[in-house]
Amino acid sequence: MQQVLEKYIPKTSVTPVFELIKANNVHLKIVNERVTRHGDYRKMPTGQHQITVNANLNTYRFLITLVHEIAHLVAFQKYGRTIKPHGVEWKRTFQQLMLPFIRPEVFPNQLLPLLANHFKNPRASSDTDAKLSIALKQFDPPNDKNYIFEIPFGAHFRLYNGRIFKRGKKLVKRYECLEVATGRMYLFNPNAEVEFLK
Repeated sequence: MQQVLEKYIPKTSVTPVFELIKANNVHLKIVNERVTRHGDYRKMPTGQHQITVNANLNTYRFLITLVHEIAHLVAFQKYGRTIKPHGVEWKRTFQQLMLPFIRPEVFPNQLLPLLANHFKNPRASSDTDAKLSIALKQFDPPNDKNYIFEIPFGAHFRLYNGRIFKRGKKLVKRYECLEVATGRMYLFNPNAEVEFLK
């Protein structure tokens, strides 16, 4: 397992992550990319705890996602299954589990202040933290996608599911975009990745 982890997370985090996996009896599955999520946690009918994480994530995002999912398992065991999946108990657990990793031996210096800020009040997904998401993206392999904030006003873009939108104005934090086929208005986070239709 440690050799497998070395391919996916920063080397200095392998031993403590392996200990977390062992201590919580986690069956880790590394799966092909799912567009709608980076990872998930499920308690199987057998009682085993299964965590899946997308194989295509960069090492830093993979580590954050894996600890995020372990935090679900730990929070449910500690506080019971009636807690909200991303409620106060999970946030506290995620903060505690992540704290030992937020250091320069694990993450690059430019990510540390963004991580420290994010983990004051972690969200359901690091993708909803636009600054952290954009900073993490620089460690991804290059792709042909653009962020919503890079799409010019009035230009068209396509989502992963083929739907086409026209970028509208920026509201407080998000962008108003018109779905071309239906005429319905949607709000997009600035760091949503889309295909710019030139």
